[in-house]
Parts: sequence; structure tokens; C-alpha cells
Amino acid sequence: MNDFAAELNRRLDDIRADGLYRELRRIDSPQSAHIEVGGKTLLNFSSNDYLGLANHSALKEAAAKAVEKFGCGSGASRLICGSLAPHHELEAALADFKGAEAAVSFSSGYAAAIGTICALMSKDDVIVIDKLVHACVVDAARLSGAKLRVFAHNDLAELEDILRWTDQRKADSERSNVLIITESVFSMDGDLAPLAEIVALKEKYNAWLMIDEAHATGLFGKHQRGLAEAAGVSDKIEVQMGTLGKALGSAGGFICGSRALVDFLVNRARSFIFSTAPVPAAAAAAHAAIKLLQSAEGQKRCRQLWSLVDQTKTQLGEKGWPVSNIRSPIIPLIIGDEACTLATAADLRKAGFFIPAIRYPTVARGQARLRLTLSATHSAKDLDQLFAALANVPSLTPEMRHV
Repeated sequence: MNDFAAELNRRLDDIRADGLYRELRRIDSPQSAHIEVGGKTLLNFSSNDYLGLANHSALKEAAAKAVEKFGCGSGASRLICGSLAPHHELEAALADFKGAEAAVSFSSGYAAAIGTICALMSKDDVIVIDKLVHACVVDAARLSGAKLRVFAHNDLAELEDILRWTDQRKADSERSNVLIITESVFSMDGDLAPLAEIVALKEKYNAWLMIDEAHATGLFGKHQRGLAEAAGVSDKIEVQMGTLGKALGSAGGFICGSRALVDFLVNRARSFIFSTAPVPAAAAAAHAAIKLLQSAEGQKRCRQLWSLVDQTKTQLGEKGWPVSNIRSPIIPLIIGDEACTLATAADLRKAGFFIPAIRYPTVARGQARLRLTLSATHSAKDLDQLFAALANVPSLTPEMRHV
């Protein structure tokens, strides 16, 4: 045991030396635009609670009622005795909301990715991923045993080159399924996948397409279904994945698609089959969030968010930050150096702002950043305070602001 502890401490020292050491920070308040950290109230610009639903009264009431009726735990996996009414009600609401035949929920988005990709693909198949997809997709692709190919971020020409290669494999009588996977809104850069063009390529080369709508669900499209709806290609995507813990303010992950897809995952997705079912409170809260999204209040919150996004990007651009014109609630303020980014985040905390540093391996080396995210619950005053703070961070010089 002493050797074990010594080895772990040596590895931790290496992590610290690289400026990559992480630690948990206790939050003593609900998620909102203002959070309590270490006895201090901080303005929170780091949450994925884009519509401010995590502490909404409708979700809390639904969760409380579910606890009262169904208890705190589900008791078993869904295929034993843990498939409670709130899970079925949530999945029916998800399918209706997404305009899909069926949906299935998982304990997390990570579990949804691992279970789905490993169930669908095997060693004879090919998985083609965007270079910047979430770690859960990369891990799932590797675990599946399929041949993995990576195309440069949003590079349609390289994607097509890879698909031509997969086409040749089929022509050479190698039985193979091909699955393209991309995020729709990328979690660290906030940019968007060219979904219409990717759909055209997957149809041209007879591939399947899976998109992760984690950061798009609830925000994009006429009915706030996601970027696939906004791009008009929802009915041409085989697998739509999302999370319940971002704009929907709850916890868990989901897959939407055909009835056959969902039935297959119930029978073959190991992270679904061998996990205790999510707690009923989380399922009920997510169901309430879907209802709220489709109400006048939900639409108002979405409009408020986009108004704040536009204001923030305009102000940051005027103050010298190189921000893109892409509409996204994720705004990366790229600094580059890990130590400088950590120092900037620490200075902002002292000034009353919570915007943690994002570093390798979450992003590439030399691309450390403050990942600024907005919520519909932020106020104009909150933004004014943020802009003033960014202009006066002691550790941040104008030369350090780059893409």
C-alpha cells in the first residue's frame, strides 16, 4: 500500500507540474446565476443550466411529488423491477418533443454514448468521428472495437475522403456498417456542425449518423428540439442523443430514434441493462422541464438567453476579444497558456466571478480557456459587472487574448 500511495503521489506531482491539477469545489447553493462557494456569493458564468431550470419551482415540485409517490431510489435495473412510471412518462414525452418514434433514457449522457455506440458497432464496422467530439464518444468508439477514423473539425472534405475509403472496403466484400458521429453544438468552442452537409454525405455513402444534441436541446429550432430541427434534417438522422442535465435542468441522458433502435438498445446497451434505473425524481423533473419548454414561459426564457448571447458577443468584441459571430450560449475566451488561464480564473474568483479554467485534456494543449456560458437568468447588470471585471483582470494582458 505504501508503494501504491507513493506512485499515486508521484503522478499527482507530475499533474501539478504541468499546471493540470484539478480539485472539487463545494457549492452550497442551488444552480443559478449566483452561487455560494466557500461562504462567498459568486456570479456564475460556468453552468450548462442554459434556461435556468435546475432550480425552477415546476421541476422541484415534480421531483418532490415523485419522491413522495415512488421513493428515493428505483431499486433495480429497468429490466428487473426498476422501470418506474416516471421513466416511461419521460420517454414518451421525449419522443413526442423530439418528433421521434421512441426514446430511452440513461443514467447519464456518458452512459447513453457508451451503451449505444458499443451496442450498434463491432470490430467489423467503422466509426467516423469529428476530432472535437466529447470524450464519451471517443471512449465508446474505442470500447466498441470498431475501426476508428477521425476527420478534422467540421472538415467535410476529409469526412468525404474517409467515406470513400469505407465505400471501397464494402466494394472489396468486407461486410461493414459505417457510423458517423458528431456533436451538433460543440461543448468547448460553442460552434455548430454543418448538419445538412453531413447528412448529404452519409446518404451518398450509405452510412449511419449519430449526433449529440447535449448543448442544443432546448435552445435551437422552432420547437427548441435542437440543431437538427433548425437544420431541417431531424428525420434523416438515425440516432439522436442528448442530456437531461443542461437546458432541461435535471440529470441523465437519452437516445431518440426509431422504435427498432430503442427496442434494440433495451436489449443490447450494457450501460442500460446493467445499471440501476435513474432515480424517479430526476425523471419527473426532466419531464416537467420538457413541458415547460413547450410553454410560453419556456419560449420566453429561450428568447432571453439569445438576447443575452447577442449582447455579450457584441460587448466582448468591442473590448478586444476575438469572438465568433456564431450564435451559441458557449463563448470560449481562449488564453492558451495553462498557468495564465488558471491565474485569470483565480483573479476572477477574487473579484466575485466563477468561470473555471478549462485545460488539457478537455481541450488541446495550448488552447486553455475560460469557457463562458450564459443562462436566461443572468441580468443586464450581471453582464455589465462581467465586462468590467474582464477589463481589469491583473493577470490578463490584451496580448494574451487570442484564438
